[in-house]
Order: sequence, then structure tokens, then C-alpha cells
Amino acid sequence: MSGEGGTAGTQQGALQAQQSHDDPTPEQIEAGRYLFAQSCIFLGAAADESWMPSTSVAEVAFAGRSNVGKSSLVNALTGRKTLARTSHTPGRTRQLNFFDLGGRLVLTDLPGYGYARAAKTDVQRWSALTERYLKGRPQLRRVLLLIDARHGLKDTDRRVMSSLDTAAVSYQIIFTKADKLTAGALAKNLETTEAELATHAAAHPNIAVTSAVAGTGIAELRAALAALAEDVAVAREEQ
Repeated sequence: MSGEGGTAGTQQGALQAQQSHDDPTPEQIEAGRYLFAQSCIFLGAAADESWMPSTSVAEVAFAGRSNVGKSSLVNALTGRKTLARTSHTPGRTRQLNFFDLGGRLVLTDLPGYGYARAAKTDVQRWSALTERYLKGRPQLRRVLLLIDARHGLKDTDRRVMSSLDTAAVSYQIIFTKADKLTAGALAKNLETTEAELATHAAAHPNIAVTSAVAGTGIAELRAALAALAEDVAVAREEQ
């Protein structure tokens, strides 16, 4: 099936192809929905370390190649169409953008790597700032490393993964744009990527499959991030 008539079937097939590891309970889904329904406040954009906000709650960063769909995923999670800036021009996010979600979780939208219509010196500056953030941010609990489900891991992604492994920063692969490929192709890319993840010390073993367009995996990812925020809050209260 092809054309518009195949779009719905492709989206459904991608959803069915998602591997069911530990599916969240209805209570966890509701906790995720509730958290992401809270006010989401833009804390600021950091062009260097001095502009990074001081926070005490769990922090989650969104990283990935330019045009992988970071801003679209942030907007889908929060249910706000314009919270994170989206553009047809890759590389438009040129600073670290911080958002406070209900005083429980900070979301950090990082500059995309691999492509940007900007001077080489500017790209190098953003890359260096991002690397320092990833290695030296004590509030950072997890990096969500977004990968286009159609293409799988690229060498640029592997370099980031190796850097996170070395820095012992926990990260999880998030497949984006799952509505754009068939169930069979998605299953194959999942299998290949999971096998490679097994060789990386800091990688979360489960891959989250998402589509900002079809809504695939959004509720489940909300639930996982809500649980992470809760764990950090409980640990802080026990100190």
C-alpha cells in the first residue's frame, strides 16, 4: 500500500512493532499525563555556562542530529505547539534552552549536531558548550538521544554515545518519526540498534519509539520521565 492510504497503516504498524518491555501501568501513565499538564516555563537560553540556570530538580536533556525532531518531540510531550521552536531549516537551535515543568522537572533542548547553516566557529562553540554541559551538569539525570527511526545510528551519534559512556552520563535512545516507515523496517532498525546498545556502558537498554505526528510512545515517555522526576524528588527529601 502506498500514498496517503498507506499512512495510517504505516503508523499503526510502527506502533505494533514497538517492543513491549516493561509497559507503564495506568497509574504511571496518569502520573506522566499530570506532570506534563503542569505549567512549563521558559527559564532561559544559555550561550555559555554563566547563563545556565541553577536548579535542584531532575534535569533531562534532548540531544540529537539536526532535523531529528527534537523540538517537535518536546512540543508533543508538553502538548504545546510552540514551546520549543520548530523549523524546516536544520540547526536553528543555537543555544541551550531550559524549561521548568511544574517545578518537578527541567527539560533542556540542546543544539542539534551534524549540520547547521552557520559559521564553522559558531558551530564549534555550540558543540563545545553542549559537551561541557553534558559532562559537568550534576542535575542532569538522563540524556534522551533522539535518532531518526528511518536511518538508525550514524557515526555522529556514536561519537556522542562514546563521550557519554566516558563521562558516565546515563542516556536513552529515542526513535523519532516512527510513522514514516513500515513495521518491518522499524523492527529491523530496533533489533540492530539494541544489539549495538549492549556494548555501551551508560546506555539505557530500552529504546523508546515515538512519533510526534501520530502520538506514538508519547504517553509512555511521559510516564518514564515522571517516574524519574519522582525518584529524584524522593531521594532529595530523604537526604
